[in-house]
Amino acid sequence: VIRPLRAAVIGLGKMGGHHARVLSSLPGVELVALADPLKVGTHVAGLEVRADWRDLLGIRLNIAVVAAPTVLHEEIASGLAKEGISALIEKPLAVTVDSCQRIIDAFRGRDLVACVGHVERYNPALLAMRDRLEAGELGDIFHVATRRQGPFPARIKDVGVILDLATHDLDLTAWVTGHAYRRVVAYVHNKP
Repeated sequence: VIRPLRAAVIGLGKMGGHHARVLSSLPGVELVALADPLKVGTHVAGLEVRADWRDLLGIRLNIAVVAAPTVLHEEIASGLAKEGISALIEKPLAVTVDSCQRIIDAFRGRDLVACVGHVERYNPALLAMRDRLEAGELGDIFHVATRRQGPFPARIKDVGVILDLATHDLDLTAWVTGHAYRRVVAYVHNKP
């Protein structure tokens, strides 16, 4: 008998709420716990939200989604790895390269899975574009430009638009085209 994966979501902002909804609907997955200090006492997907992610460590989890503010990712991910819990960590992985490396090291050598939430790879339009490029329908790629416009989302104020959203662009342009980068140039403009 194959038992369902016991899952938790840590951080129930915009992305954490999406993860809770999706996990609760997946066959083979049982969403068993949620944590977010700002939503304690509320219910999401039929579960009461706990205040502290550490309260989830004793309930035999297989996997947890880390959707807390980026500044907390290293602490939470390292704690999960130490307890033998695989993790999907929302991007950006961490605030600094050193912090990213410590997260990688925490999972390395253990029989665990850790991954970053590059969810745009499952966007149907991008999947279709990748297929068309692979089939040669669109010719050779010489240049890719991306642009993020619009108001600054409050949910990413802890790391900013470059770390939060440009990571999608950097990942996707290499993934969609099937080519490694030769050169990356970025310009940032802050309006007063």
